[in-house]
Amino acid sequence: MSSDEKKLSVLGHLGEVRQRLIKSVIAVVITSTLSFIFFQQIFNVLIAPAPQDITLIFIEMTEMIGTIMRVSLVSGIILAMPYLTYQLIMFVSPALTSKEKKYVYLILPWIALMFAAGVAFTYFILIPPATNFLITFGSDIASPQIKIGNYISIVTRLLLAVGLVFEMPVVTTFLARLGVLKPKWLSDKRKLAIIFAFILAAIITPTFDPINQTLVAAPLIVLYEMSIWLAKLAQRRKPI
Repeated sequence: MSSDEKKLSVLGHLGEVRQRLIKSVIAVVITSTLSFIFFQQIFNVLIAPAPQDITLIFIEMTEMIGTIMRVSLVSGIILAMPYLTYQLIMFVSPALTSKEKKYVYLILPWIALMFAAGVAFTYFILIPPATNFLITFGSDIASPQIKIGNYISIVTRLLLAVGLVFEMPVVTTFLARLGVLKPKWLSDKRKLAIIFAFILAAIITPTFDPINQTLVAAPLIVLYEMSIWLAKLAQRRKPI
């Protein structure tokens, strides 16, 4: 390939990246606008897991509008995620074999399902005790009046972080199917994974108590064991 052909190829790739980025940005703008229209309902959902007697306040003139915009953007990205994933797959698909493309299409529903499972786990299992601990700890010394921006920031961070962590079995199965990841390697790293699970739980959870951290670490360990089992299954079926 000549230098001119290489230049045209690079320019073609850059042009495609530009087009797909523009389409992705437009999609996020549309979904974020829809989220802004229904921000009241979204806030009601996010506030529901908190203790009933919680008092949410804002002390700056721009805090509430800033929080609403932030929630609308995050909600918009989540709503647009299937389309964003589609754009990414369409961009990298020319570099994949037909078998690899088939694997990608097969895992797409599982990516959405596991993310939803992580969000549901966080919403129903993790957030209620975490927020209760944070609000009641030291409440005999001072009355809690929680800033709306602080509460929303913690809740959305937990929902997104744990939702993404729940993708681990899907990713490991996909990599094992491609032969990139070996089940034995995962088994050998089990002890290190358990330690890392508690470190990651300490980073994700906003509390320092071991109970809430264990609530996050325990499913991470279960997900890791599930990843080993699924990787073995994927490798066993690979020759078929």
